[in-house]
Amino acid sequence: MSVVAEFVVAIPARYASTRLPGKPLALIAGEPMVLHVARRALAAGAREVWVATDDARIAQAVAGLSGIHVAMTDPAHASGTDRLAECARQAGWADDVIVVNLQGDEPFAPAAGIRAVATALADSGAPMSTLATLVEDAPTLFDPNVVKLVRNAQGDALYFSRAPIPWHRDGFARSRDSLPPAQWLRHIGIYGYRAGFLQTFAAMPPGNLEQIESLEQLRVLEAGYRIAVALSPAAFPPGIDTPEDLLRAEAQMRAAP
Repeated sequence: MSVVAEFVVAIPARYASTRLPGKPLALIAGEPMVLHVARRALAAGAREVWVATDDARIAQAVAGLSGIHVAMTDPAHASGTDRLAECARQAGWADDVIVVNLQGDEPFAPAAGIRAVATALADSGAPMSTLATLVEDAPTLFDPNVVKLVRNAQGDALYFSRAPIPWHRDGFARSRDSLPPAQWLRHIGIYGYRAGFLQTFAAMPPGNLEQIESLEQLRVLEAGYRIAVALSPAAFPPGIDTPEDLLRAEAQMRAAP
């Protein structure tokens, strides 16, 4: 049985959002979303929790929570990876520190899932890790907003795609309304990195596959690096992207015991 690896959590939280402006500050049960996410990271047992933001209002929202550090980062960063790389430099983490990238719109991220991505990194020896879960229905598999992946026998990612992979030639020729006997995996957007590799990743130019699929993690595979993929030990609810998602989150939070 794997021992849970020591890890830190970094939460990228920028103010601008196309579909939900000011998303990290959106209120759920009367508190900013980013505060709920930070609590999830603390509950998972992170050695340190940092919020990497570009806005003083977000920094202020978590200022009263014990154990939370804030990195004020460049608002011009093109991605959350760039923001986390700057956070790692500010925090002064050694190259071998395990950094878990927990998105700032994941107020229901399970503690077991956060720990699992750190443990997958430590156990595999890969420079990067992530999680997946089983796809259970055809609409999910064929939804281009749901990222799918395939992995090799050692548990490393072979490819990520918005398309259904692998393509079941005979089964889908008969019908695309139900899943033929096979196993498909849905990607869960939480990552683990060694702090040194986070700097390497951020310095890489965007890859061709990344630009085609609009999936940043493909940059790593195209450059020849490993990404270890573990199955999440707990349900990982979708993040908050739209006003409708926010309403559902509010109802879920108020219904919780």
